[in-house]
Amino acid sequence: GGMEVTLKAMEKNGCKRIIFFSSVAVYGLDKPNPAEDYPADPFNHYGKSKWQAEQVLQRWHESHPEWNIDIVRPTVIFGERNRGNVYNLLKQISSGKFLMVGKGENKKSMAYVGNIVAFVKYLIDNVTEGYNVFNYIDKPDNNMNQLVSHVSKVLGKHIPATHFPYWLGMMGGYCFDLLARIMGRKLTVSSVRVKKFCATTEFDATKAHSSGFKAPYTLDEGLARTLEFEFVHPRTDDITFKSE
Repeated sequence: GGMEVTLKAMEKNGCKRIIFFSSVAVYGLDKPNPAEDYPADPFNHYGKSKWQAEQVLQRWHESHPEWNIDIVRPTVIFGERNRGNVYNLLKQISSGKFLMVGKGENKKSMAYVGNIVAFVKYLIDNVTEGYNVFNYIDKPDNNMNQLVSHVSKVLGKHIPATHFPYWLGMMGGYCFDLLARIMGRKLTVSSVRVKKFCATTEFDATKAHSSGFKAPYTLDEGLARTLEFEFVHPRTDDITFKSE
């Protein structure tokens, strides 16, 4: 409903361009490197709501072909001051108390916020017609072993990465599920989080990176900037941005 209200308000005020942030969550879990034309199969309410908003935009463009509608489907975004899943993962790795579930060979697509901002600026300046959908991921993807190694290198300290079998990690997750049900509240560890941690979340971003856009930072540079900001030279203010 929010998207429908927004479009009607735009039409009333003569605004015919929109850039909408969707998500790679529209593809669902464990899909083989999906590109923009891959069928939508969201598995949670977040992904479903993003896909429903995209469908509203699709129908709107059919009746308003003169509009410019650009949709960005980013993977998980990280950066300085962000308090989301990537920050929590980096914090756990940097603490030295990190437990690796599985072999650590599963790849994780990520996007640095500085590159996302630059890509939006590129769309505003250069992609001004039609209905366009772009995945956004900073390439190449790191697997979990490479991510731990990079954090260790940037922070200049040895980070042990004890590997636990996947089945053992899932057993622990189910135990936390039971505990959460008994306590009646959500816990930070669950079987779903273990499954997502061990899954390969890799997406195709060829369209974005062959459009003429040049990312100002590599993925490793974005990670280094974030790690240095948060854990090497932490700021004294409390300005943060919370997300999933």
